[in-house]
Amino acid sequence: MTKKVLVLGLSKSGISAAKFLKDSGYDVYLTESKSEVDSEKVKELQDYGINIEYGVHSESFIENSQFAVTSPGIPPKSDILKTLSAKKIPVIGEVELAYRNTEVPFIAITGTNGKTTTTALVSHILSKDFNAPVCGNIGIPPTELLKEENDYFVCEISSYQAYMTKNFRPFISCWTNFTPDHIDWHEGLDNYFDAKAKIFKDEQAPEYAILNGNDKKLADFAENLKTSKVFLIGVKNTSNACYIENDVIYYKSNKHNEEIISIKDCPLVGNHNYENIMFAIVCAKLCNMETQTIADAIKTFKAPEHRLEKVREMDGITFYNDSKATNPEASIVAIDSFNNLDVTLILGGRDKNTDLTQMCESINKHVTTVILIGEATERFEENLKKNGFNNIIKEDTLENAIDKSINLKPDIVLLSPACASFDMFKSYEHRGEVFKNYVLSK
Repeated sequence: MTKKVLVLGLSKSGISAAKFLKDSGYDVYLTESKSEVDSEKVKELQDYGINIEYGVHSESFIENSQFAVTSPGIPPKSDILKTLSAKKIPVIGEVELAYRNTEVPFIAITGTNGKTTTTALVSHILSKDFNAPVCGNIGIPPTELLKEENDYFVCEISSYQAYMTKNFRPFISCWTNFTPDHIDWHEGLDNYFDAKAKIFKDEQAPEYAILNGNDKKLADFAENLKTSKVFLIGVKNTSNACYIENDVIYYKSNKHNEEIISIKDCPLVGNHNYENIMFAIVCAKLCNMETQTIADAIKTFKAPEHRLEKVREMDGITFYNDSKATNPEASIVAIDSFNNLDVTLILGGRDKNTDLTQMCESINKHVTTVILIGEATERFEENLKKNGFNNIIKEDTLENAIDKSINLKPDIVLLSPACASFDMFKSYEHRGEVFKNYVLSK
């Protein structure tokens, strides 16, 4: 008798999981709560032999399921997950499904900020010696890669995906940093931390754990990791580390130091990006890559879109697109990358109502003018003024903000919104594309 399995959500990962399960001989039922769906995707899945419903999670789809695979956007407090729990139907995520069906080792990269750049850079370096595609929270769902011949899966893991793991045990787990985010989804900051911590602890502990030694919460957490071999990023006074000294990045293993690359030869700017590079170096070293190969690969890397991405230079102004900065902590990282320059910062969007004090402090140190847009304008203006920053301009569109910034003739125009994009744009990618296209049209 064919086993029945339930897939939740018509997302990229849900579609990939459904097809993989169908190919593996399961009777697949995909259920989507939204009533407005892509009809082409629906037909494609129906032609594949997958049962699909939308606008409802019906009892007939749920009953007698052996297990369920959920899309990462569905929160634990959702009715459908509560229903499955009550019926004692096990629920896993798509990453967990892929892990259970491959021998290919995973390099898992998580963190509030920096994980996408780090994931892309690790894959870029490893690709010089291995087949090591990017997958997970960016790129391709790992189940889509299971038919290929690969040496490693370089997998960005969101807190949502980490939360839904059960037996997922990476070869290497990286944790770039930890700041408040996704509090509503996880119903609390501690739950958010615990979700990411899953891929470092207990039966899921990796062979190697790489954590940011400059992040006190992560450095403290690392001290309790007894199963994995631990590397710390950004600190020197430990036996396994990667750190910067005299503008050179060093790799340290069992107290043996090795020079890897000079900061001036790195294509990425800012301390946060140097941390991303150090994470990638340790991953490459743990995969037994040669130092020169690693250094050469770093030199040819280009930053992912929308992450402190240099767009163009025009009339003495350099434009940077950091649309991926959807929280204040991410914007702080970008703001702090510029010293002793005239910086105009475009800020705002849909407010996440997180504390703005530290961001205001960074703005006071590094920014000349702030141009506010979007729903957050009033609260951001209030907080900036409360923290002693008054050079504020308000505009109603991103295009008007760009025009105003050009008129100011600063050294740097930085789009780093510290907000979600949904008040004015479809996504942070859409916001970044609008910024780039308009800047390039000038």
